[in-house]
Amino acid sequence: MKALVLAAGLGTRLRPLTDTWPKPAVPLLGQPLLRYTLAVLARAGVTQVGLNTHHLADVMAQVAQAEAARAGLALTLSHERVIQGTAGGIRGLRGVVEDTDTFVVWNGDALFTPELGPLLAEHRALGATATLVLMPMPVGARYASVETDAGGRVRRISGRGPGGAALRTWHFTGVHLLSPRIFSAMSEAGPEDINRDVYPRLLAQGELIRGAVVQAAWKDVGTAAGYLDAQSALLSGDVPDVFGEASPFVRAASGPPVCKAPEARAQGTLHPPVYLDRGAVVEKGAEVGPNVYLGPGVRVPAGSRVAQAALLEGSVPAGTMERVLVWPGGRLQADEA
Repeated sequence: MKALVLAAGLGTRLRPLTDTWPKPAVPLLGQPLLRYTLAVLARAGVTQVGLNTHHLADVMAQVAQAEAARAGLALTLSHERVIQGTAGGIRGLRGVVEDTDTFVVWNGDALFTPELGPLLAEHRALGATATLVLMPMPVGARYASVETDAGGRVRRISGRGPGGAALRTWHFTGVHLLSPRIFSAMSEAGPEDINRDVYPRLLAQGELIRGAVVQAAWKDVGTAAGYLDAQSALLSGDVPDVFGEASPFVRAASGPPVCKAPEARAQGTLHPPVYLDRGAVVEKGAEVGPNVYLGPGVRVPAGSRVAQAALLEGSVPAGTMERVLVWPGGRLQADEA
């Protein structure tokens, strides 16, 4: 089983954090976002991964190599000097997947925990050219929609396609299950978007593109507010721990979730859920939580108040810090995203 992870995006909505890390490498509870993705793929039986790079390519490549090795996955990298879009990114990694009957494509900028096994089996059984993994549109969201008919066939994507009567509207999670036949509908070169360019061509040709609706945790990590929402979902358990026995998250035996790594100390007041990474300290007279991550070695001094925040390794907290991401040399307020 093989998969492609699209990791070349610029991460503009999460700047200036993404001036330091490309979005799939951004630390989330101390783990690169890519680590969560690879854990889900490995659980589905994936053994080989292709990944494209562009923005902060050296950083992305370094993180991808380390995380693939950690997950026991073979890795192929494709660097795009000029960003090629989603279809172009897939095309650039064609050599990784063209010898298999089905492969997974995963947009690397979301936290998502579906069970892929049943979806892959259904995709193969129906002989679809593509299966788009869908879910109900998040409340208040303005994402481009995918519309399906009563039989689950996709009839329109981002407003493009033949349409039809009584269509249902869904949110696309960024996960595709594809047959190598998809390459026949792609341009030979140049930037191209799979949703706006390739799928409309296939729909016009009558190819079977399906929508598979799932109920699974999905979080957009593309803004500061989305990042903190994803962090909160992980801390509270609304997003399942995908790491199993290898999980770095050690929870309290009972009561609200308080995660403390080795050598972390909490002399002040904690309002769960919080996660204190290794060596983090909450001094007496400080208050931390709810929904707070303290990175390795971060010390919250007496008199400080931290809530709804992520203080990454090397941060120096002081005073009141709420709805904020902080890292050495940078700060991003959620309300500004």
